[in-house]
Parts: sequence; structure tokens; C-alpha cells
Amino acid sequence: MNRFAMILKSFVLSLAFVGAAFASAGKVDINTADAATIAAALNGVGPAKAEAIVAYRTEHGPFKSIDQLVDVRGIGLATVDKNRELIVLGGAK
Repeated sequence: MNRFAMILKSFVLSLAFVGAAFASAGKVDINTADAATIAAALNGVGPAKAEAIVAYRTEHGPFKSIDQLVDVRGIGLATVDKNRELIVLGGAK
């Protein structure tokens, strides 16, 4: 691999890490975000719980309230409460 390709690869990888850092620091729309974004943004929500959120949304439609997250298997009220300020609801009809 030539020097330019190594620098470019490093730059792209750095951008990926920066993007993940901003995702975890900002708010997440649980009606439109993918599982990876949800897992990165919410405290106590890993990949499996994030996938469960997306599966629930796919089956039942967009969330109409943040409290509706407790209907997702593996998500309790404590998890909802500690993430309440990080969650937004867009895309709800």
C-alpha cells in the first residue's frame, strides 16, 4: 500500500470514530435511526437491545411516546428514564 493510500485509510477510519463519538453525545431519533446508531447513542442499550427496538418499530410502527419503549423486550423504565434526554421522536404519524 502506498503512502497516500495509508493516509487516506487512516483519515477515513478517524472520521468513523469521530462520527461515533458525536452520535453518542447527541440525541437519537428512535423512529428513524438504525440499530448501530441507537446502541451508540443510548446508555445501557447494546446491539441486541437496539435491534429489539428496531424490530419493535418495524412490527408496530413508529413510537408515539418515549415511554412506549418499555414495551420492547429488554428495555425497562430505568433504561428509558436514564436516556429520556437523549431520545427524540421523529417520523411518528
